[in-house]
Amino acid sequence: MKTIPSFEIDHNKLEKGIYISRIDDDITTYDIRMRLPNREPVMTNAAMHTIEHIFATYVRGTEFGDNIIYFGPMGCRTGFYFLTRSLTDGYSINLIKDAFRYIADFWGQIPGATMKQCGNCNDHNLAQAKEEARAFLEIIEDWTKEDLKYPE
Repeated sequence: MKTIPSFEIDHNKLEKGIYISRIDDDITTYDIRMRLPNREPVMTNAAMHTIEHIFATYVRGTEFGDNIIYFGPMGCRTGFYFLTRSLTDGYSINLIKDAFRYIADFWGQIPGATMKQCGNCNDHNLAQAKEEARAFLEIIEDWTKEDLKYPE
């Protein structure tokens, strides 16, 4: 079986931040790495689930919402993948920062978290999601497109 590109990244060297995972024509996949792989505890499912709901709802509500392909968790629970179409790296970084600011300040009903809308509506934790967002914002506050390359 051929090794997929994301498994070729040296996770021992991977730091927290935002990276370009791959580019396929006009679609860019960003690796939003919120935990040090294999070096610190992973995020809880409930925090990740809540981040997923709020982040996805927020970015799809922006002026370029039609350019958002996907936002979802990594199976290893160290971060998320964010796929965009035809957006600049600078715009995408700012959008990621804005989304995490929105999560950090969010109060109220978690979007799409009812039994009708969600397949696991009881597994959310807004307090943990806000804490995760605040911590990650400290990491990416000064992130630029020059920082998007994986460490070698």
